Amino acid sequence: MCATTPGKACAPRPTMALVSINKLPENILLELFTHVPARHLLLRCRPVCSLWRDLIDLVTLWKRKCLREGFIPKDWDQPVADWKVFYFLCSLRRNLLHNPCAEEDMESWTLDANEGDHWKVESIPGAHGTNFPDPNVKKYFVTSYGFAARRDCGCTYQIRVQLVSADYIILASFEPPPVTIEQWNDATWTEVSHTFSDYPPGVRHILFQHGGQDTQYWAGWYGPRVTNSSIVISNKMTRKLAPSTPQSDNVGAEEAAQSPTHLSSPT
Repeated sequence: MCATTPGKACAPRPTMALVSINKLPENILLELFTHVPARHLLLRCRPVCSLWRDLIDLVTLWKRKCLREGFIPKDWDQPVADWKVFYFLCSLRRNLLHNPCAEEDMESWTLDANEGDHWKVESIPGAHGTNFPDPNVKKYFVTSYGFAARRDCGCTYQIRVQLVSADYIILASFEPPPVTIEQWNDATWTEVSHTFSDYPPGVRHILFQHGGQDTQYWAGWYGPRVTNSSIVISNKMTRKLAPSTPQSDNVGAEEAAQSPTHLSSPT
């Protein structure tokens, strides 16, 4: 509909041609895809057409996304086997354990055993304790009767981490002998760590359990003190590093403790 003076016809409007996004140069499409969330790329964009599928499968795209978001190998001369896998592993590189430093009391942890005066949360350094190396860590879990120990009471600490299938079949396990800290120690914090590598496929759950007891069997909270636990997934190296450097596609589990009745968290 148009407004005209009597006796005059409406002038035809120019038409705008629709141009497919696929007419853009491939390097422009690749640049656009670097700004699309990775999950949307795979779940929504990749099935659109064969062109998008082929572009989204390019190593170049995932390398660009890694560099754009700051995901780079620790060593610049370290080759990356698969930039897409590397991207997703880097995006997941966070602690899979919830409430590792007792900031939410016992939230997210299951008490497998809670004898004596039970588990308790205390503030660092606590009685006869020392400050934690990371000043951001403010609290710890402590056992009764039960991994820095108190200076005035020794303790025994145990840890078990298992990689299990969807049916809870154990595929790999880390369960070292218990660590004992004698009475009248220096109360320094000790880290226990382990890296899983070359484990079989099918891992769907990680079970993390630790605990312990004090060596004097005193009433109160004299058992091991634990905090800052972590489970982190990292990428697999393509060349072998020096033996002192842990390798990854790796699940790493570690526990900083002052000297733990058992406490566990599934992830």
